[in-house]
Formats: sequence, C-alpha cells, structure tokens
Amino acid sequence: MGQLDEKVALVTGASTGIGLAIARRFAAEGATVYLTGRRKPELDAAVAQVGERGIGIQGDASNLPDLDRLFAEIAERSGRLDVVVANAGVGDYEPLGEITEEGYERVTSINLKGTVFTVQKALPLLRQGASVILLSSSAASRAVPGLSVYAATKAAIRSLARTWAAELSGRGIRVNALTPGPVETPGAEELLASFPGADQPPTAGTAAPTPLGRAGRPEEVAATALHLAGNQSSFTTGAELFVDGGVTQL
Repeated sequence: MGQLDEKVALVTGASTGIGLAIARRFAAEGATVYLTGRRKPELDAAVAQVGERGIGIQGDASNLPDLDRLFAEIAERSGRLDVVVANAGVGDYEPLGEITEEGYERVTSINLKGTVFTVQKALPLLRQGASVILLSSSAASRAVPGLSVYAATKAAIRSLARTWAAELSGRGIRVNALTPGPVETPGAEELLASFPGADQPPTAGTAAPTPLGRAGRPEEVAATALHLAGNQSSFTTGAELFVDGGVTQL
C-alpha cells in the first residue's frame, strides 16, 4: 500500500534531477504521474524510468499554449489533480554589470512566470485537499555572487507559497515551498560549469560546504516532496521546508 495510492500528480521539469526523482518516488508510492519537460528525448527517457505510472507531455512551463495543452490532456485522461509540483526552473551565472535582457527574460520566464501560470491553470483540476509544492532554492537565503536574478525568482517562490496558501485555504488546498540546498543534479553541474576561475569546474558535491559535509541527492529532496504531497502533512501549509544539509540554518 503506497502513500499516494489513487492520486494523480503533475511534476514539471521532470526530465532529470530533482523533478525526475520526485516523479519516480510518487509513482513508486502509487500515484499516476504526469511529467513535463522541454526536450523530448530526455523526457521520454525519464518516463521510461518512472514506469507504467508515468505519462510524459512535452512542453515549456513558460509557454502558456503549452500549459493549456498540458492541462487539457490531464483533464481528458484523469479529470483531476491531487498534487502539483512546480519544479521547472533554470539558473544562469550573470553578475551585476553583466546581466543581459536575454538572460533575465529566460530565468524569470521559466522560474517565476512558469510557476505562476502552472498553478493558476491547474486550479480547475485541483481537488479539495490537494497539495501544491513549489520548488525554491537555498540561494534565495544566501548571497551567491552571480546568481542575483535566479535568487530573486526563488525568493519570490517563497512569497507565492505563503500568499497562495492563504488564498486557497477555503478549498483545503495546501501550498508549501520546498527548498533544496546544493544537490547533485545535471542542472547544478551545468550551472557550476558556467562560473569563472577554474579550468576544471567543481562538481555540486565538491562545491558544497554544508554542515553535513556533502551535497544532497535528488532522492532526499523527493522524500520531503512525498511528505508534503501525502496525508502526513495534512496540517502543513504556507510553510518552507529546507532540504539543504543545514547550509542555510547553521
């Protein structure tokens, strides 16, 4: 018996990394899981890993027609959503003085616009008592030079979780922010590789001076997502849960 038996979940940005780990864990706990991603080959590979409970729908979270198509298909196939995980996000190294309009638009469109309209367009499908999980980042609480725009979007995610929790409380819908610290994912490795000053850029593991002495694993973040998605967190809303090895707390 799984913790999410008979539930229907959506995980955006689920082709790799944390999103894929969450989708795999949800499916293992009995949920039907819709996965989205911009790149079809990676999305198809992710669905294969999730197994028969996974359904892939290619799309860009910042593209509103893609979102309309996504939710139309979910409505036709399942008719409801019990869990939404707004995970799609990107980060670019652009220190102040070098921030470009293109980079600003890319990060804010995917991280902030994508989150806002993913949740808004999911509202008609969300059942009473549904769980909405927004992925933030420990960068929102720390000064990481070169990541000001990324950090600002992730700080906004925390604010959205608080406000939406108040707005949706009448429907019994819980909204929480899930905030990872340094986690070993392809996205983290790509971001670190863009930082200057090293012929061989550090990996997420070696660049993570957390109190626990290591970077996190995507599966560890997925375990907390499962807690927020299921009945064990039925009295938790408007909160921010850190999965960061203590890096923002100690």
